[in-house]
Amino acid sequence: MDDIDPVEQALHAARALVLADLAARDVAAAQVVSMVEDAVTHRRWWVEQWPEGAEYVAGLVAQDVQDALLERYGRWPLCPVCSSGDPHALDVEPELGPDPHWVCAKQGVVVARVGGLT
Repeated sequence: MDDIDPVEQALHAARALVLADLAARDVAAAQVVSMVEDAVTHRRWWVEQWPEGAEYVAGLVAQDVQDALLERYGRWPLCPVCSSGDPHALDVEPELGPDPHWVCAKQGVVVARVGGLT
């Protein structure tokens, strides 16, 4: 049996993590899943150019989907920490790094790993 290409493995993992977060927040409609696929396709080229960046793909795909959702539907995922004030989205941190997390920038609180929203 052939080994799985590390680039494809990273892309599949990123897709699964972001889809899990979308499903956890009940926004995994077909058109949103298409946004995930678009983000994965875009990042495939990026990681093929820079294979050492494979561990960063999950955070980048999450950010790409978040940006696409903002343009079409609004902020996602909304912060569950701040109960007052204007609703705001969580940020992905680090912006370019391994082990990405959803963070409330206002409170400086880690909410969940990417793929771990509830």
